[in-house]
Amino acid sequence: MAAIRPTEATTAPWWRDAAIYQVYVRSFADGDGDGTGDLAGVRARLPYLVELGVDALWFTPWYLSPLADGGYDVADYRVIDPAFGHLAEAEKLIAEARELGIRTIVDIVPNHVSDRHGWFRAALAAAPGSPERELFHFREGRGENGEIPPNDWVSEFGGTPWTRIDDGQWYLHLFAQGQPDLNWAHPAVRQEHEDVLRFWFERGVAGVRIDSAALLAKDPALPDFVKGTDPHPYVDRDELHDIYRSWRAIADRYDGIFVGEVWLPDSERFARYLRPDELHTAFNFNFLACPWDPGLLRSAIDDTLAEHAPVGAPATWVLCNHDVTRTVTRYGREETGFDFAAKVFGTPTDLELGTRRARAAALLSLALPGAVYLYQGEELGLPEADIPRDRIEDPMHLRSGGVDPGRDGCRVPLPWSADEPYAGFGSTVEPWLPQPAAWASYAADEQGTDPGSMLTLYREALRLRRAEPGFAATPGETSDGRLNWLPSAPGILAFTRTHGLICVVNLSGSPAPLPEHDEILLTSVPLDGSGLLPDDTAAWLRRKR
Repeated sequence: MAAIRPTEATTAPWWRDAAIYQVYVRSFADGDGDGTGDLAGVRARLPYLVELGVDALWFTPWYLSPLADGGYDVADYRVIDPAFGHLAEAEKLIAEARELGIRTIVDIVPNHVSDRHGWFRAALAAAPGSPERELFHFREGRGENGEIPPNDWVSEFGGTPWTRIDDGQWYLHLFAQGQPDLNWAHPAVRQEHEDVLRFWFERGVAGVRIDSAALLAKDPALPDFVKGTDPHPYVDRDELHDIYRSWRAIADRYDGIFVGEVWLPDSERFARYLRPDELHTAFNFNFLACPWDPGLLRSAIDDTLAEHAPVGAPATWVLCNHDVTRTVTRYGREETGFDFAAKVFGTPTDLELGTRRARAAALLSLALPGAVYLYQGEELGLPEADIPRDRIEDPMHLRSGGVDPGRDGCRVPLPWSADEPYAGFGSTVEPWLPQPAAWASYAADEQGTDPGSMLTLYREALRLRRAEPGFAATPGETSDGRLNWLPSAPGILAFTRTHGLICVVNLSGSPAPLPEHDEILLTSVPLDGSGLLPDDTAAWLRRKR
């Protein structure tokens, strides 16, 4: 049985260098055979996660939801969606994972709720100007008969973020129509979310991931958006920081932590969310979206560490998540960066090349100082799946008029057993998203016995990451173990951590000499004995002197 790592004064807090596994419950494992992943499926696979070597699980929303946006439209934060199980099972999962040395992080979506939420249903039943509607952003329309939306904002999913109801008023939803935005200027909204935080901390969760953390507060006038205007009417408003300070006081009472989804180009403003009395960590989208390019990767790493250093927060590193094209596919394309606006159907992909680069990128990300997030299926080297158009459920696809492929391609149910129906996902009926015909070749049971598989690489890398002191965060050091670049030829990324640890990645286009070392700990592909590191390959080395 694994043990929760200690957090005494001699050891940095667990979250500063944790390996955190993202569980998209609907697609992880099906425990009751109905085609949808569930908490019973996760509980059954806890031994797999222990063997993988992760420190915590981040669960995307598992709450009651009509699934207008994959569960990010929450109808009740205190109820588990029946498709996934029930509250007692969630409590059991949290406790069982903890006993095995794995903490739990839940997802909170404070910007909006589902249109099935009790508050919103009451608002629709109430009259304009009523207290029920004050919990949201209801407005009269513009134009002679109020037929024009109240302002010119654009939804995160495209189109207007306003929907008109029968009595003529409009309500704001920065995301899908079924996700009405809450009015965070209302004290009842703040109180409810603070109560929800306490509810889950009291059930043993170790942390909370905050969805769309920079979007909650709005200019009360809801003015038209004017590019370059400061402050922005709904992004990164100063009022947010008072909200997160109140949240931090609650988390501190439970020894809990926060990770924020904060998409901001301004590094100074980004760092404000990570001050000691606000959020503990935030996702690193610059690194996630960065192309497979040595100069751009080094800049992304340097910029990330530099923006975190002034506030003493650890960086986070992630290659993929439930919104982003899978790493193997993205790195096998001509354009290896990620941009939502650039997603189109039919993009050519070299999966062999992408897999090789993804293996190297795994060692790079796991060697960097800070915490790392691993999206389910990345350890299996899963590619992005092509979903038949008539099976796509993602609202990004629907609101784009069918132009955007959407995000379902990275959400396909996982393959566990090569010889079982639906690759061992557990279903007795076809899963909620169709699995590609080749999915069985990626199955965990096959990869677990293959010394050259992606799963074996991740298991060994995570084992070394926990065992080797050079990877660990250092108490009292805001740099979490430091990173020093080594002089290198063009196209080579090479850096040292503490205790003689070296990471080197070759993106030069040809084999390159390894830095001086005494021991090779791990390589992303086997070396040929020449002493050279092949292109698109990474190595972990140790130098004893």
